[in-house]
Amino acid sequence: MPFSPTLIVAVVLAVIFMVAAIAVIRRIRTCPSDRILVKYGQVGGDRMAKPIHGGTTFVWPVIQGYRYLDLTPMTVDIDLRGALSKQNIRVNVPSRFTFGIGTVPELMNNAAERLLSLDTRQIEEAARDIIYGQLRATIAMMDIEEINGDREKFESRVLENIESELIKIGLRLINVNISDITDESGYIEALGQRAAAEPSTKPRCRWRSRSATAPWVPPKPSASSASKWPTPTPRPSPARTKPAPWRPPRKRICAKPKRKRNAAATPPKP
Repeated sequence: MPFSPTLIVAVVLAVIFMVAAIAVIRRIRTCPSDRILVKYGQVGGDRMAKPIHGGTTFVWPVIQGYRYLDLTPMTVDIDLRGALSKQNIRVNVPSRFTFGIGTVPELMNNAAERLLSLDTRQIEEAARDIIYGQLRATIAMMDIEEINGDREKFESRVLENIESELIKIGLRLINVNISDITDESGYIEALGQRAAAEPSTKPRCRWRSRSATAPWVPPKPSASSASKWPTPTPRPSPARTKPAPWRPPRKRICAKPKRKRNAAATPPKP
């Protein structure tokens, strides 16, 4: 039985519609929360890429492409040795840095331009080189006392200097963990020994009871004070079954500590 031309045209149009619908559905991309979807190609205007964090977008065939950037935090261990401080003393600063791709529009654009074709290992190596250089530059501007004594100030400077450079490639610091700082000349250890050898500046006090041989007598008011101030009316005291025994007051005696000199704990001159 021959098919009518109308039926053949309807079947062909239905097949074309189904193929087009499947192609359109396959070009719709949904971006998860732990990734950044980057559309590149003809994205409109002078932009070469359009990063999207969350949501759904349509990627045109032929003229547009897409890739994902992972937002999983990355961690690198920096074993910095022999960094020169402001006092020309070399210190060792082992540390660990945690960073990741930022979700701010400026950071996403920088990451789309500079990190889109790199894998996780290559991104970590690029960040490691930046951290090494900025950490050395930060140590060169600070004294040993500032680096070892005021750890919060040192970490804030490290965070500020390193993050300003990581932003240029689309990364941001999440956490900075600096371990024990040591030096090759023993200057930091000598500082600790001198601090431990110095006595405390607070006087040592003890309590001693006064002599209880003479009973305590309340002071008598003078004539001038009695004429100036009226005598207050005493309030009736509650009845007591047994009067409390009198106890002499305690006297606080303080003695200043003796200062001891320890020439061996003096730190070597840089």
